[in-house]
Amino acid sequence: MGELEDAVMTRVWKWNRPVTVREVLEDLQKERSIAYTTVMTVLDNLHQKGWVRREAEGRAYRYEAVSTRAAYAAALMNEAWSRSDNAAAALVAFFGMMSEEQRRSLTDAVRIVQLPETPDENPGSAEDRSGR
Repeated sequence: MGELEDAVMTRVWKWNRPVTVREVLEDLQKERSIAYTTVMTVLDNLHQKGWVRREAEGRAYRYEAVSTRAAYAAALMNEAWSRSDNAAAALVAFFGMMSEEQRRSLTDAVRIVQLPETPDENPGSAEDRSGR
């Protein structure tokens, strides 16, 4: 996603509701000079890429995010990681770049996705299973 696409998506994600080109334009114009047609083209490109869905409202469209910013970030990380020829080394380097707060978030995330072991997943010996 390019810089302008990211600026537009940031608003769509932040507002978390269907938005018009005009709404995005007016918010972007607080930071930069930008034309209505530019914002319209960016939203159309994001629609073509599958990042937003749109619904006609009169002669205009309302655009809504298809997924969350977190899902987008996860897809970027997965794409970068999959390009590595040494996944373990890439992870070690990535973890080394993380702040202490990010490492705590990672620890929390791993804890959330880990499932508790069930007896079928960690079978003991045949004697243990038979109760003898």
